[in-house]
Amino acid sequence: MLKKLLMVMALCVPVVAAAADRAKDAPVTHLTDEQIYEELKKLALVFEVARDNFVEEADEKKMLEGAMAGMLGALDPHSSYLSADDFKEFSDKSHGEFGGLGIQITSDRGAVRVIAPIDDTPAARAGIKPGDYITHIDDDQVFDLTLNQAVKKMKGRPGTKVKLTIISDGQEPRTITLKRAIIKVKSVKFEEKGDDKKIGYIRISDFGATTAKELRDALNALEKKDVIGYVLDVRNNPGGYLTAAIDVSDAFLDSGEIVSTRGKNKTDIERTFAKPGDLANGKPVVVLINHGSASASEIVAGALQDNGRGLVMGSQSFGKGSVQQQKPLGDGTAIHITIARYYTPSGRSIQNEGITPDVEVLHSKVEVLEKKESMYSEASFKNSLKNEDAKKQDKKKSDDDDASKELSDAEKDALDYQLQRGMDMVRAMSKMRLTAADRIAAVEKENADKEAAVEKSDKKDDKKKSDKTKK
Repeated sequence: MLKKLLMVMALCVPVVAAAADRAKDAPVTHLTDEQIYEELKKLALVFEVARDNFVEEADEKKMLEGAMAGMLGALDPHSSYLSADDFKEFSDKSHGEFGGLGIQITSDRGAVRVIAPIDDTPAARAGIKPGDYITHIDDDQVFDLTLNQAVKKMKGRPGTKVKLTIISDGQEPRTITLKRAIIKVKSVKFEEKGDDKKIGYIRISDFGATTAKELRDALNALEKKDVIGYVLDVRNNPGGYLTAAIDVSDAFLDSGEIVSTRGKNKTDIERTFAKPGDLANGKPVVVLINHGSASASEIVAGALQDNGRGLVMGSQSFGKGSVQQQKPLGDGTAIHITIARYYTPSGRSIQNEGITPDVEVLHSKVEVLEKKESMYSEASFKNSLKNEDAKKQDKKKSDDDDASKELSDAEKDALDYQLQRGMDMVRAMSKMRLTAADRIAAVEKENADKEAAVEKSDKKDDKKKSDKTKK
């Protein structure tokens, strides 16, 4: 265990000197090798004194794992020590199926904050929202837990229950009980939307190992339906694999940079470019984002925005622009550590800023201001003629009132203000695209007609010259 601790220290030592509470822009004061050695000796001394003097039997493994977790947690909210169980769970989650509540969380000044719930999971169905804080898990406060410990407390055998205390912005704390489930993540859902079924709607809930293939299948199916454009919905998408984000962006791009990652050294830059082949065939794309769109979602939105391939609508995204990598320690454990930052093609850093939408459309409630039946109409007159079919209409109205109050998909879409504005924008962009195409076609036809007329005139002149020569 000590050997493992020294190994973790070796991986982190260039940045450990940056204490968590130091000023954001203050320069790092690096320790000399001799000073590092003295600090490591002190760490060993703390371990020995604590183990020998603690009032109960000390768990050495727990103490040393806590030291490693604390060391990595001091760097940033996303770096952490992964025990063998944690590392296995992380791998299971990345490959599309895992147990728990379906919620992506991060550490925020000792508290647990929700990045986003995953679609069709217990967390999403319970109404947990991006930005919510979890203060208690089964009545135990989370402030003294690491992020991995909090995740572990929320996971458990499918069918068992867990109680969470949630604080939403501007609201009183509420306690909810959720039933754990096997979370099977199908990243991509798609359908044709609109009254004419001409809007290709693609919802990506997270970026996993199968996302790219699922997206290609969705685009192929929707292109066969001859849709006029696409709404790509990555709202409340907490991110995932960098490779999946690159492949999703590439599906809509024919060329251009997708993303660059920049590490500690100025020369440590990797750029990724799109390959030829736009699976959407140049049709208009609107990307919907919100405060719960993080990491890989922001890469996709930034790539399409900077390349002029898509219009981004919604609200400011989360702002997680850092790259994490798992570095196995050889015994089934690993460290999850931040190694670089993401930058959009134009050179914008996503970290702490997020993606600013081209058109801001805040989540809004649609309210009907006009009653279906007016108080003032022909029927309101005292001696107006009656409608012979009135009884039939009254019976139909009664039947409609008795129908299930469960909202249909179309009704849910109608209440989704951001989605409606996105669909409107796709229609407008499609018309502009067709208008531009018509103009280009008209100009090309005009030029062709002119060339044909000149060619015809030249032939006449040549014939006249030929006739004169014969004479």
